[in-house]
Amino acid sequence: MGTKANKHRGRNRYHGRGKKAGRGAGKRGGRGNAGMNKHRVMTRIKYMPNHWGMHGFNRHPKLRTVYVTVNVSQLEDMADGKDSINLTELGIDKILGSGRISTALTVTVSEASAKAVEKIEAAGGSVESDGDDEWDEE
Repeated sequence: MGTKANKHRGRNRYHGRGKKAGRGAGKRGGRGNAGMNKHRVMTRIKYMPNHWGMHGFNRHPKLRTVYVTVNVSQLEDMADGKDSINLTELGIDKILGSGRISTALTVTVSEASAKAVEKIEAAGGSVESDGDDEWDEE
């Protein structure tokens, strides 16, 4: 027992610890997140602003369609000087229209955006469909 407790022993019932200290977690207002909706509300509002409510939305994994994509700007590097490239064999599902292309390439892919087809054809190339569905304008 420490000196302070020895000095206070017998003189009062708290032995120098005060009224609440030494009785569990009373002095600090509870253990863990106790009181976060009562006496520690301002702490939660200040330091945990997104604590309440639902955030975001997740679809079931079976319902998600995640494409492995590539942009038009990456095609020239992937072709390595060849005049045709099969993206399906490389594991790429879709081609998107971001960037520029200057070489004429014949690209085989299952899906492509309209902008990507437009840019490849403007450079003198063509896009061939690997799947059943066509993406040309109707």
